[in-house]
Amino acid sequence: MSFKSVLTVLTDTAFAADTLEAAIAFSILHDAHLDVLCLGVDRSQSSYAYGSLTAFALTQTLELAREDAGSLAEIAEQFLGASGLRYGVESTPCALPDVGRLVAQHAQFADMVILARPYGMNRGLEMETTIEAALFDASTPVWVVPDQTPALTCPNIITLAWNQSPEAMRAAKAALPFLKLAEKVHVVIIDPPTHGPNRSDPGGMLSQFLARHGVTVEVDVLSKTLPRVSDVLSRSAVECGSDLIVMGAYGHSRLRESILGGATRHMLEQSQLPVFMTH
Repeated sequence: MSFKSVLTVLTDTAFAADTLEAAIAFSILHDAHLDVLCLGVDRSQSSYAYGSLTAFALTQTLELAREDAGSLAEIAEQFLGASGLRYGVESTPCALPDVGRLVAQHAQFADMVILARPYGMNRGLEMETTIEAALFDASTPVWVVPDQTPALTCPNIITLAWNQSPEAMRAAKAALPFLKLAEKVHVVIIDPPTHGPNRSDPGGMLSQFLARHGVTVEVDVLSKTLPRVSDVLSRSAVECGSDLIVMGAYGHSRLRESILGGATRHMLEQSQLPVFMTH
């Protein structure tokens, strides 16, 4: 696939600059149109608090949300004005429960969504809602930008997490435009099953598939020597000098992920590299 329509969603001025720089660099590389959705989130209007607010308080919180959306739009215009890109900026206030619906409406018409890391210090619930709406409700690939890292134009070395799941296969196919341009792609397999059709050659069929697309592949079969799969994957990516991690999102049910965590959440919490994922 090609990336000709890119979306980024801004909900917090603290993370706007890094996200915009990454989205602009990506859009320039792929000659894409960039849409920026600036959401001023009214966090007071959650289901448990809405009924207890007075009309005056509701008006005040809505006005603050409108001001936040306007501030984000101003930042976006400052970054985009000199970029030479084809772009559009939309700003709107919204209640927290409406974030997912608005993001999904826009993301379904994008080839790629570029977002700030949703987990960590000083991040609101709307950032997690945003990435889930893009991945699950709009079924659109997401590029997650780590904090305070230079904007990446074209990844040279890529780590591709492989566990034979449908999510991992969809991620590999969606990432082909990057994989074909990379100098090397490390297919990382952690503790492959000892029984099954691919036990004697884990990653072999995927490597063949990628090689037919002109991708230079190296298979790394690793043991789970750290407590979490994501820890092993992160360490391997750093040791290989990777610029990007490609992985499928949420191999377990979303409920289980939210309660117990999982490789996806842990990766988004701790990775210092950009992460490209699909579901």
